Amino acid sequence: MPDENAQKQADDLGAQFTDTFIQDPEHVTLLLTLLEEFDFHVRWPAVKLLTALLKNQCVQVQGIILVSPMGVSRLMDLLADSREVIRNDGLLLLQQLTKSNAAIQKIVAFENAFERLLDIITEEGSSDGGIVVEDCLLLLLNLLKNNSSNQNFFKEGSYIQRMKPWFEVGDDNSGWSAQKVTNLHLMLQLVRVMVSPVNSPGATASCQKSMYQCGLLQQLCTILMATGVPADILTETINTVSEVIRGSQVNQDYFASVNAPSNPPRPAIVVLLMSMVNERQPFVLRCAVLYCFQCFLYKNQKGQGEIVATLLPSTIDANSISAGQLLCGGLFSADSLSNWCAAVALAHSLQDNLTQKEQLLRVQLATSLGKPPVSLLQQCTNILSQGSKVQTRVGLLMLLCTWISNCPIAVTHFLHNQENVPFLTAQISENLGEDERLVQGLCALLLGICIYYNDNSLENYTKEKLKQLIEKRIGKENFVEKLGFITKHELYSRAAQKPQPVFPSPEQMLFDHEFTKLVKELEGMITKAVHKSSEEEKKEEEVKKTLEQHDNIVTQYKELIREQDAQIQELKEQVASMSSQNEQMQTTVTQQLSQIQQHKDQYNILKLKLGKENQSQSNSQGDGSQMNGLQTEEITQLREELEELRRQHALLQTQLGDKDALINTLVSECLCTESMCVFVLIVANYSFQRLCVCKSGRENKYATNLMMDLLFKLIFKNSFGFFNVIICCLSLFFIIAN
Repeated sequence: MPDENAQKQADDLGAQFTDTFIQDPEHVTLLLTLLEEFDFHVRWPAVKLLTALLKNQCVQVQGIILVSPMGVSRLMDLLADSREVIRNDGLLLLQQLTKSNAAIQKIVAFENAFERLLDIITEEGSSDGGIVVEDCLLLLLNLLKNNSSNQNFFKEGSYIQRMKPWFEVGDDNSGWSAQKVTNLHLMLQLVRVMVSPVNSPGATASCQKSMYQCGLLQQLCTILMATGVPADILTETINTVSEVIRGSQVNQDYFASVNAPSNPPRPAIVVLLMSMVNERQPFVLRCAVLYCFQCFLYKNQKGQGEIVATLLPSTIDANSISAGQLLCGGLFSADSLSNWCAAVALAHSLQDNLTQKEQLLRVQLATSLGKPPVSLLQQCTNILSQGSKVQTRVGLLMLLCTWISNCPIAVTHFLHNQENVPFLTAQISENLGEDERLVQGLCALLLGICIYYNDNSLENYTKEKLKQLIEKRIGKENFVEKLGFITKHELYSRAAQKPQPVFPSPEQMLFDHEFTKLVKELEGMITKAVHKSSEEEKKEEEVKKTLEQHDNIVTQYKELIREQDAQIQELKEQVASMSSQNEQMQTTVTQQLSQIQQHKDQYNILKLKLGKENQSQSNSQGDGSQMNGLQTEEITQLREELEELRRQHALLQTQLGDKDALINTLVSECLCTESMCVFVLIVANYSFQRLCVCKSGRENKYATNLMMDLLFKLIFKNSFGFFNVIICCLSLFFIIAN
């Protein structure tokens, strides 16, 4: 005590001196300037003094350094000092400087802090290094924790890949030093910071992908299955692997394929579950295994199916231990903590998975020799009614609520046992002690689920009869009050904060994080369902049916309109294609006409030349005859070419007429389709107006005005046909008259 008082007085005195010193910010600025001096006797005391100032008045000194020009840069230069004393004390100074200040953390990170710190860790021997490695890891945690900008910078800089060598442990894991345990523990925490569930989903998924691709996840799984690893390191490794695989399908699939180095090899999941249901294992280790199993099944329907399949009769292998057998063994063991962990693990196998909820109804258990097997659902209710420990009953009730929630078939199976409803009503209606209130609240929740998700297939336990039973045996207000005990419980609020199950003692292990979400979702719906009368429910059902019918009609119209839109689009594409072909043919015809005109001009020129030569013929008869013969052959050839061009021109004109006729046909089809769309719009508007009149007693003027506006636009559309104008005018007259 005297030592503590002396230390407190010294701290108070140091805080007073610091207040006096920093009243003038120039004092701190002067210290930052002195850091540029290379002289050891100047630089080192300046570092020590700044560290002391930050310890005493951290926020005020951080503010002064933040606004000081090049203040953070001068402090970062300490990491490059060749003198280890100054470098190591510089690490301690930066630890104090970066506490709870995101702006300074970003500046330090962009001053190449990650590169320098990782280099120092490598130089000092990574996990086998000394206290300097620990200081570097603590500074890295300061920079990355709750700082999404720095986390993204760390990932984009490919620094995750440089973390893999930290976790390369040898076969001989005996005799770990305390410093190595501390270093590896901080390294695992650093990995968890990058994939924490509190980070944004996109950033977490990106880091998980990088950790798988660079082999970091594989290295962590190697530590997980290694022998001789200290218990606290093994526990933290399990937690780290949990968050690396949480919600990542690729990482979850890899984890499912990991086998323990045993003979015969067993899946890592089975080995971990063996530790979870073993009451001799440390409590924190069992919590870590449960968290790992939950993360493996988080948003992993494939993994859920594989776990439930190990319980089904057709897949059970008597020669090997499966995950399902271990969970059933833990569910019905004498250890209440094993009961709770197994129940929560099974509940996560069913989370948001209707198929597996129905599959689990097929599971049959042989309770004793000579007796017929009972279903897993029935066995859970049997143990519940035997009055076991509170922790066991809470675990079983959470499993049952998760199981039958949003699964009418499971509700029917539960209600089929004639003893279940009387047991629940008796539990809720009794006046029990404080410890039993939570059980009563969960029983009320289970009974409320039986009402809300009841399909009325059992005549004795319809929704109405169950509500009448509550009103007579319990009372509606009393029922709602008991239901509210769940969310008012202190441990409920603690479990709702984060997914990882962290409890100070096994006795306080009562609520699961995912179950708190289910309670929050169902509490209000069950309260409304209990207070509703049968007439209100009938009206709601009728309204639902009417809405479903109208939804079906609208859906059909939507599908019809989609089909017609597709046809219109196809026809438009055909028209565009034909128009393009038409343009090409027009171009071809123009070219042919030009060629014909050229040949005509050549023919006329030759004709004129021939006339002149005939008039001025003065050569010999033989030569003249030869020349006339040559000219006659050329003229004949030109005439043949002219006739051929004329035939081609006539053929092209015929093809052009056929294309014009086809285009007119397609345009007519488009106009007919538009007419059909107009008719569909009129019918849809009329159906919607009738529905509005049925539900509210008045028309929807906005929809009418919108339809009239659409029809006016269609009437004055230039390309609209006379027939469609007549339809639109009649439709307008009908809407106005209506």
